[in-house]
Amino acid sequence: MTLSGKAAIAGIGATEFSKESGRSELRLAAEACLDALRDAGLSPADVDGLVTFTADASSEIAVQRELGIPGLRFFSRVDYGGGAACGTVAHAAMAVATGQADVVVCYRAFNERSGHRFGQATASGRADSTGLEFSWHLPYGFATPAAWVAMQARRYMHEYGATSEDFGRVAVAMRRHAATNPKAWFHGRPITLEEHQASRWIVDPLHLLDCCQESDGGVALVVTSAERARDLPRPPVLINAAAQGTGPDQMMMFGYYRGDLAALPAIGNVGADLWRRSGLTPADVQTAILYDHFTPFVLLQLEELGFCGRGEAGDFIRDGGIEIDGRLPVNPNGGQLGEAYIHGMNGIAEGVRQVRGSSVNQVPDVRNVLVTAGTGVPTSGLILSAA
Repeated sequence: MTLSGKAAIAGIGATEFSKESGRSELRLAAEACLDALRDAGLSPADVDGLVTFTADASSEIAVQRELGIPGLRFFSRVDYGGGAACGTVAHAAMAVATGQADVVVCYRAFNERSGHRFGQATASGRADSTGLEFSWHLPYGFATPAAWVAMQARRYMHEYGATSEDFGRVAVAMRRHAATNPKAWFHGRPITLEEHQASRWIVDPLHLLDCCQESDGGVALVVTSAERARDLPRPPVLINAAAQGTGPDQMMMFGYYRGDLAALPAIGNVGADLWRRSGLTPADVQTAILYDHFTPFVLLQLEELGFCGRGEAGDFIRDGGIEIDGRLPVNPNGGQLGEAYIHGMNGIAEGVRQVRGSSVNQVPDVRNVLVTAGTGVPTSGLILSAA
């Protein structure tokens, strides 16, 4: 059984994106869910499924109570941080396609700037296998996502001759896109490559502006059957393909004991499944939403997903390939570097807007959008298509 065309995203919703929401994470989740249901033309009484991240602080039953949902027939959580984003939609689509639920809301909400900040070093007190993985690295100060990505970025530079300026061009493009997006935190605030290069070091070779921002906010998506979605107010956005994946010897956010450190095999595996399940190729995609928590991993994703050859992403970006008018416009909303960091869920919402034709930075004639979740970790992806 394939999912292709059986389920659709019928509604998207979000809170404002800020640095201090002043509200609980549960309230942010409820606000985002209600906004998505309004967008879909549905009510909480129509919902019988909820999906979120393992990392989300708001349980499904707590959100059920806040929204006034009578009862749930399906609930699920997806692990591995930002790698869960597209996985939530995959779980929801499977539930709808198999009849376990009729209307599923996927949500993610947090105060990641005013509350717990993911980018800071913390000691892992986890008494599980993931805690064991971290125990090989944390005692030596190898303790932040920026450090883990920096190690792979330096190897990529060594292998293929990429430069800090190549990474910087990603940041400049994302901030340029965000500058014309009124809902983006960095609306009206583009940057230059010179400003990127002058920003302070975080972990060599990463500057401050290579790292995504920290945000407070929430995003929600409504998934239902394609047939039902056609009767709702918004144009249905079909879930053409969905996939989750890991790479060989996969670890949490770092994988330094496998062969090629200048690669992201998990997202390569996800991409291969997306192309196979959808019957599409990279040439059939008009715009891509690539998880941009750190700029170097945008280059690696372009290569893993087949938009350019191995080691060619620097040239692709230097030629303007990821700009709005480029060969593959990437993150027209500004991504997590420019709009907000909501663990990739705001990227899925932008993918929906692009297929609907309603984005503030609309790419012409969009039929298919590829969306990725967090990379480095076990990850997931989607291809969203017009009905």
